[in-house]
Amino acid sequence: MSPIPPHGVLFDWDGVVVDSHAAHESAWDLLAAELGQPLPPGFFKATFGMRNDRIIPNFTTWAAPGDAATIAALGLRKEALYRDAIRASGIEPLPGVRSLLESLRDAHIPCAVGSSTDRANIDLIMELTGLAPFFQSISAAADVQHGKPAPDVFLHAANSIGIPPHLCVVIEDAHAGIAAALAANAKAVAVATTHPVDSFPSAHLAVVSLADLSLADLQALWPAP
Repeated sequence: MSPIPPHGVLFDWDGVVVDSHAAHESAWDLLAAELGQPLPPGFFKATFGMRNDRIIPNFTTWAAPGDAATIAALGLRKEALYRDAIRASGIEPLPGVRSLLESLRDAHIPCAVGSSTDRANIDLIMELTGLAPFFQSISAAADVQHGKPAPDVFLHAANSIGIPPHLCVVIEDAHAGIAAALAANAKAVAVATTHPVDSFPSAHLAVVSLADLSLADLQALWPAP
């Protein structure tokens, strides 16, 4: 008889584990100021959770869709500005994050990050917050070809911890991320740090904060292996 596979939890990063919205928004504004080309109204909320290689050619006038070199360079500059902001201000995990991670660790449930952000950003915040021991792997923007709402990053994250996606719960704050979780055939939990809690009708569960989410809530979502 084959062993029963465990379940897993896949965490988005920005807006789920840490509130880095202000630092990201500041970085985009600083980049726009450097280029002398302002951002359109509603830019930040419309693009949060997407990868830079989708944001820059589709939501700004800074680079043509086929200009991969310029898009990449602008993306790197934006992320450098973001890390400068984080180093200057510091950062702490969002309410409920550490206690939820501790309960998952104690239950021997593997956790992974599945994020559209740059790996260097995640590494920096892991260092500043001391959260690294809670995660078995990190899947970031450079690890997959397609960003959210494609399921690639969550499929990659599930594979990295050896858990089938249908036995994983994804925790997300962005609509594109919930769509990616569902496309990966995972259970989707929405946390209302970026959008209202009632704006996630397709999620299996929506909470105001991770302080409202327990291990029992996650276990109730998992199908039998």
